[in-house]
Formats: sequence, C-alpha cells, structure tokens
Amino acid sequence: MSEPHIRLALPQDARQLREIYAPYVERTAISFETVPPTATAMLRRRDEIVKRYPYLVAEQDGALLGYAYAHPFVGRAAYDWSAEVTIYLRMDARHKGIGGRLYRTLEDIARAQGILNLNACIGVPKGADDEYLTHNSVDFHAHMGYAPVGTFHDSGYKFGRWYDMVWMEKMLGEHKTPAAPIRPFPEIRKDFGL
Repeated sequence: MSEPHIRLALPQDARQLREIYAPYVERTAISFETVPPTATAMLRRRDEIVKRYPYLVAEQDGALLGYAYAHPFVGRAAYDWSAEVTIYLRMDARHKGIGGRLYRTLEDIARAQGILNLNACIGVPKGADDEYLTHNSVDFHAHMGYAPVGTFHDSGYKFGRWYDMVWMEKMLGEHKTPAAPIRPFPEIRKDFGL
C-alpha cells in the first residue's frame, strides 16, 4: 500500500467526494445540511471553488481519504484577505494525520495567495458530546493553531436537538497597509505541483 498523497480535486472525484461527505450529513450534526448533495452538486461546488481557491484531496491507491478546501468568507471584496476552510475525512481515515497534512498544504497555498486570515465554522454540542456531534473538530482546529473567536448559540437544529456554532481563526501573516492583492489559486497552482 502506498503513502497517501495530496493533490487537486478533479472532476472525476465527484462520486468519491460525495461518498465521504454523505455520512456526515446523514448520521452527524458535523454538517448542518440534512440531505446529501448529489455527485453532480459536489462537482458544481468544486468547479466554483477552484476558480479562486484550492480544493485538495488526500488519495491512497486510487481511493480518496478526505478533502479540504478554502472558499470565500462572507463574499464581499473587503474580505478577500480572509477565507473559510472546510475539511472532511472518510470515516475510517480519521485520527491518522491526514487532516493535518491536508490543512498544512491548504495553509501553504493560502499564504502564497496572500490570504491572511483562515476561518472555520464548526458545529458543537451544547455541553457534553453526544452521538451526533463531539468537540473533535474544535480540538483538531486548536491543534492546528486556530483560536476560538465566538459562539452562535442554538444555530442549528438537527436530530431533534439544538446545536451551537463556533468560529475559530488562524492568522497566516502580517496585516500590512496597503494590502497586497490576492492571487487566485489558478495563477499559483503549478508552484505547488497541482
């Protein structure tokens, strides 16, 4: 068995991306979606993201183990130096260092783009972990250097219960004036062999 490697998500990955994501929608409150998107919908999402940001996958022997991507934070021009990050791992690929590898690569690309702030929106249980949601994502992001910046209470209702949402952030660089323009991912992807 070969080592997992990080590469750009390709159109033909849409089915496997859906297979990774669907259990989070169907069986957890990690995603606040309630109906898994189709492979076609996953492809549309991927196609929109890669116009400006990286969408990465971890692959081993032809099978995807997980994916991570950056996408617009809010979507207004003044937020260009901030991006939201998302990560999902195949259920049997968690706690093996793959998420850290995906995020480190994502962060390196974001720095090269000139992005200064990375933001993560994370569902959390109210109090103790439950069968649908734990604090694992908060712990992972803290391990990766993200700090909590706020909580939105009772933001999501799924499986007959209310869940909070926390925001965490990681600063990637110095906020200078004037700010350098952001470089879209397609302009620098070859610098990363993607």
